[in-house]
Amino acid sequence: MKLGPLLQATKIAVPDGAAEIDVRQLAYDSRRVKEGALFVAITGFHRDGHDFAADAVTRGAVAIVAEHPMASRVPVAVVADARAALADLAAEFFDHPTRKLKLVGVTGTDGKTTTVHLVSDVLEAAGLRTGFATTVDFKLPDHVWQNETRQSTQEAVEVQEFFAELLVAGGTWGVLEATSHALALRKLRGVEIDIAVFTNLSPEHLDFHGTLQKYLDAKGDLFAMLPDSADKGVPKTAVLNADDSHWRYLADRAGTAQLMTYGIDALADVQGTVLAADASGSKVRIATKTATVELQLPLVGRFNVQNALAAAAAGLAAGATLQQARDALSRARAVRGRMERVECGQPFSVIVDYAHTPESLDKVLGLLRPLTKGKLIAVFGSAGERDRAKRPALAEIAAKHADLFVITQEDPRLEEPAKILDEIEAGAIGVGKRRGTDYLVIDDRRQAVGEAIRRAAAQDTVVLAGKGHEGSIIVGEEKRPYDEATAAREALRTLGFGS
Repeated sequence: MKLGPLLQATKIAVPDGAAEIDVRQLAYDSRRVKEGALFVAITGFHRDGHDFAADAVTRGAVAIVAEHPMASRVPVAVVADARAALADLAAEFFDHPTRKLKLVGVTGTDGKTTTVHLVSDVLEAAGLRTGFATTVDFKLPDHVWQNETRQSTQEAVEVQEFFAELLVAGGTWGVLEATSHALALRKLRGVEIDIAVFTNLSPEHLDFHGTLQKYLDAKGDLFAMLPDSADKGVPKTAVLNADDSHWRYLADRAGTAQLMTYGIDALADVQGTVLAADASGSKVRIATKTATVELQLPLVGRFNVQNALAAAAAGLAAGATLQQARDALSRARAVRGRMERVECGQPFSVIVDYAHTPESLDKVLGLLRPLTKGKLIAVFGSAGERDRAKRPALAEIAAKHADLFVITQEDPRLEEPAKILDEIEAGAIGVGKRRGTDYLVIDDRRQAVGEAIRRAAAQDTVVLAGKGHEGSIIVGEEKRPYDEATAAREALRTLGFGS
């Protein structure tokens, strides 16, 4: 499209003589610039896009959007907030796909990816064609592929492009994992939400947000988007976990949107009751004012029951029936890297899970402890350049549940790896655990996984926590290939299990 109309539609002043320039691409990474690109200079955490504007021009950028004037042989449009401008430009460039596509956004500390999958399943059971974008994978109708970007929510350009592709592919509903980072960084600005889902909230990403309240505020931005989003014939609805006290704040942020609560302990519009539970899943009753169903949910743990209730409530808000929700949830499958079993014929269990906060690790280990007849062994670390306060807490949780745990790396990034391990170990020392007896510290994660599995005996459970589905470990600024389930299989083969 022409640069002039694109900038005018997003309320950006058009540089003199630039209105007729053809724009064929939006870019914020100079390495991805193609001929005819409009380059938006974003200030990142480690790099400033303004420093790469000249490189973008060399690669074919025909204009630049920046937060300050700069010398360039192509026109430069100056804006106050380049991130907001990128989101506005992306929505306009891709013709506002979420004004036509109905959309569910899921936010919360834990359970987002699983809930997105379950919401999609419920909507599909109601005869709707869905696509989704999550930390783990992407889905268009009849096509699913892995998310290898290491971003839970993509940048605004990729978000708008994905939903434009979903429309072209015949999708009628999109389901999106909406992280607090994405909301705070305005990646979802210009996305038109119909149903916003809240799973739960516990301290995380405080290195970025500063306080728990600011973290909650960022989550609340998703709900604040509801009343102002385009009317697509679906009642704007906030789906809220009544078992989490933060739901009332989010209800206020949702303004005129209707509310639908779900819960197990608290009284809710969608009421769940766990009738029985074991290592294969939970028998659950779900009741509303007008209907009641029972089902066997093939996902392990109370937290997955809550995820299922969230999906049922979102489905009801979208027009599905409770029976359709029941049918979909009865067929649910575990998401890759979420309580994923690694089976090579060994006489003990090996489970890969993404749990990387004290709360999620507590849920997973607390669930598996009574289900394990032998020893419970855990492997975990803590990401560099992320919330340091949680590091000792992770070891305290492991000490509470596990017979043995191995402290290792997760994604050290630009932090000193040894310092991360020391800060985690402080939690183990603080509760009286002894290195070499109660726990091990092994810097190399592959070796840590191997040692944990080597020490496992019949009827033990080995939990590999924190990496889940991820396909790399970030050391410095380098993504080094690594897959937790593959590392576990290699360790098992070394012991003679599997082919």
